[in-house]
Amino acid sequence: MKKIIGILLVRNEERFVEQAVHNVIDFCDYLLLVDHQSSDQTVSILQRLREVYPEKVFLHQIQHPAQSHELLQPFVGSDTWVFGVDGDELYDPERLASFRKRILAGEFDQEWMVLGNVLHVDKLDEQAHRAAGYLAPPSRSITKLYNFAAIDAWKGNTVERLHGGQPEFRPGFHEQKKRLLHHEYSWEQSPLRCLHLCFLQRSSVELSEQRQNIMEISARRGMGFFKRIARALFHLPEPASWKQQHYQRGEHHAIDAAAFF
Repeated sequence: MKKIIGILLVRNEERFVEQAVHNVIDFCDYLLLVDHQSSDQTVSILQRLREVYPEKVFLHQIQHPAQSHELLQPFVGSDTWVFGVDGDELYDPERLASFRKRILAGEFDQEWMVLGNVLHVDKLDEQAHRAAGYLAPPSRSITKLYNFAAIDAWKGNTVERLHGGQPEFRPGFHEQKKRLLHHEYSWEQSPLRCLHLCFLQRSSVELSEQRQNIMEISARRGMGFFKRIARALFHLPEPASWKQQHYQRGEHHAIDAAAFF
């Protein structure tokens, strides 16, 4: 029987993580809440959510982000869609309800990945339910919905869940078998849309609003060290952050965000 397994990997996401979970809980058959050494109130929030949804939610605490990918190994090769969610991602729950029916009916069974519409938010008025930012497209989509029936294994250097390593595909599947819903639908019509609050402060323990994600941190190791030394020696300017390069493209849009709260 086909199922949808959600996995939420977080570290210091106390501001929005509770809303993020409430928005996706009905979409998922089970939801793995995975905390990576949070030092704010994130863990207590996740524990409370575990009590609210005892039949659906499972809580894990890990020492390294790569352990989050290990939690998905039991689902490899099964008739399972894995939905990766972050603590700064608010999905439209009403749209997810109808989209779940399409997933379970098999409409996307021949795809490896499904990507949806995103607004990368840099301004949010929670009281007025107004959000502003940059749409995907033309910015990059961040939706992570994977068909684990398409693979026999996913091993290698997986720096976190659903990132890195090398999936071993079954016949008929490959890396580029993707359904790009954000190219098929407008933001207003999209069946899978998300407010990505990546440019906002998400925890009381951080001093700045914009934080690096795990993939950015990994990229800064190795050759990144030598590039930083070269920029210092030759007085070269710092490049735009990965998020600015990929998430701040096109026009700046303001939307009614009531559906997400």
